[in-house]
Amino acid sequence: MTLRKGENMPLPTAVLQVEFTRRAGTGIPRADVCALLVADTGARDADDLVHAAAPVHPSGAVRYAAGGTPGPDPAAGTVTDTLSVDLTSVETAVTSVLIVARSDGGTFGRIPGLRLRVTDGGAEVARFDCEGATTETAYVLGECYRRGGGWKFRAIGQGYGSGLAGLGAAYGLRADQLPERLPEVMPDPVPEPMSDSMSDPLPEATRAVAVEPTVVVPVVPPAPMAPPVPPSAPAPVRLSKVTLTKDAPAVSLTKQGGATGALRVNLSWRVDSARGGRFRKGGGVDLDLCALFELSDGSKGVVQALGNAFGSLYQPPFILLDGDDRTGGSASGENLTVNLDHTAHFRRILVFVTIYEGARSFAGLHATVTLQPQYGAPVDFVLDECTVQSNVCALALLVREGDDLVVRREARYLVPRRGVSPQRTTDYAYGWGLNWTPGRK
Repeated sequence: MTLRKGENMPLPTAVLQVEFTRRAGTGIPRADVCALLVADTGARDADDLVHAAAPVHPSGAVRYAAGGTPGPDPAAGTVTDTLSVDLTSVETAVTSVLIVARSDGGTFGRIPGLRLRVTDGGAEVARFDCEGATTETAYVLGECYRRGGGWKFRAIGQGYGSGLAGLGAAYGLRADQLPERLPEVMPDPVPEPMSDSMSDPLPEATRAVAVEPTVVVPVVPPAPMAPPVPPSAPAPVRLSKVTLTKDAPAVSLTKQGGATGALRVNLSWRVDSARGGRFRKGGGVDLDLCALFELSDGSKGVVQALGNAFGSLYQPPFILLDGDDRTGGSASGENLTVNLDHTAHFRRILVFVTIYEGARSFAGLHATVTLQPQYGAPVDFVLDECTVQSNVCALALLVREGDDLVVRREARYLVPRRGVSPQRTTDYAYGWGLNWTPGRK
């Protein structure tokens, strides 16, 4: 069965082969496949990452079985890496096995033919053709995850411009726990059947604490770019798109069936060339997508690129920024992912955007905001024309209203006072009450 990005299907609880195939040849960066075993709180330690240099998980459930072997069509110059995943042996604490690809010597945008296949005894169970890669150097291709006493497979296709280090940080792994480079020569396949293996005691989940963003006291664990979260809902709800306007500025994600799983907030923009004199010559405009958060326990903070405060999906604040598009040249813009499976922890989240450099105000910058729940209808709106000297805009406010999770269109341009940063200006306007300090990236 061929899946599109975000789709899922049941898996047989068996020993499965997961094949990562791509084109190889002169000028094409090398790549290989890894597996990251994830518990409710993220990866437990470095042993949860299975790769060519550490080919067997301590439980024996996941093995790097073969690497760099000719693909299904050798004449086409394809190579295939294989993982063996024994779903019957995955530890109870593990909720998901992420299938991860990493590149060396270039980005995935330069590697054609990215494909993931899951087979059972040679029969194809699922296939995912991963398209649209640009500047990423690590990719979550898909995942095997527990659901309703069984297992399912989801096609993900989520890239990380910060590489395996950024992906690992999102799940609580430090940089020194990750392999630095691909091996120059792929190791021999690991023998398949093994005798009973022991699991090491589970260490406490690693939790990194980041220095607060460009203008804020640290409060969030760092972690670039985000992978989707295993959803609570059994199947996607297909609804038509919701467009927020001044007359209809709010929608309940709960009533739309979109209050679980992963909520992806995307900001994309283009520059009005007729107003080129307002912008930096020879370069793009660097907009930063940010989020102020207030959790139910009263803790507050910010997720933003400044200070590398990228957030985390599986630890507070359950919000992750996928990276920093410095020019607006990325096809996917900038994205925040919110883990709606932890909605009970949220009180309010304000998504806002600042101009870091390249422009003095939003005049002539045409931006669109899209909120894509994993379940339910996408929600979008276009920012109005900016007529004031504003370098910060409040985009959307997510609030809990009783049992409802509501999205409100703000689209509000703010004008900072002299000497006051855009972040502090947003804080003042919405009464967040954070302590801010100067910072840069």
